[in-house]
Amino acid sequence: MASSNLMLNNLWISNPWLVAIAINTVLMAIAFAIPKKLLTPAGYANAWLLGVIVWGALGWRGYATTLFYFVVGSAITKVGSAQKEAEGTAEARGGVRGPGNVWGSALTGAVCALAIVAIRLGSESAVDGGLTAERSSVWLSLLTLGFVASLSTKLSDTTATEIGKAYGQRTFLITTLQPVPRGTEGAVSLEGTLAGAIASVALGAIAWCIGLIPLIGVGVCAVAALGATTVESIIGATIEEKLMWLTHDLVNVINTTIGALLAIGIGWFIL
Repeated sequence: MASSNLMLNNLWISNPWLVAIAINTVLMAIAFAIPKKLLTPAGYANAWLLGVIVWGALGWRGYATTLFYFVVGSAITKVGSAQKEAEGTAEARGGVRGPGNVWGSALTGAVCALAIVAIRLGSESAVDGGLTAERSSVWLSLLTLGFVASLSTKLSDTTATEIGKAYGQRTFLITTLQPVPRGTEGAVSLEGTLAGAIASVALGAIAWCIGLIPLIGVGVCAVAALGATTVESIIGATIEEKLMWLTHDLVNVINTTIGALLAIGIGWFIL
């Protein structure tokens, strides 16, 4: 009996997916018990699935990076909330996120995580030796960088938007540089842009500090985030409100995908 219990315990410890299910179930139960909600009930269910994917693929390091994004991003939306509500630029539901927000922000990261799992499984079953292992290692590093860059991009976008709406003294439409009211789609401000850059560096620095990406990856994520959020602003200024199917959540997916692809492309040459 003792040996059976030991084997069962070892199975739990050695299997990241079982650990992921256990940890996320406990955290979701705690989140539901806390009076102040950050997500809708459906949002929590989708966040549970996302958390399982991230922990199963990237372990506690990937999970901690995602948690940093979620906590900081949620806090940023509360900055200047009274003023933003008065001006009509506050987030819907008081900033409480739903499933669309969860996947709009993290679908790209989840795809990178699942691709990492697929490559690991493929390398374990491959007959081809060293070259396959070398290629797998390169792609694992690139996809991990893409994962971090996607979150860095979204945090940069969220921070720039929320700080710009709260504290932007002068906001300009990115395509014409004409002054526009705060909260206008495609508008940028110096305050928001600087805050977004700081946020992207901060998330990359967290990922580096815990050993998820190399130091140079922090800069790569910052550059990728800047490029992707610039494209996102252009989309917002030109076509987002003209195309019924182009929802804000879909724009977020496009934004984070561009950030991840830029980081992977840069990383291909420097890592």
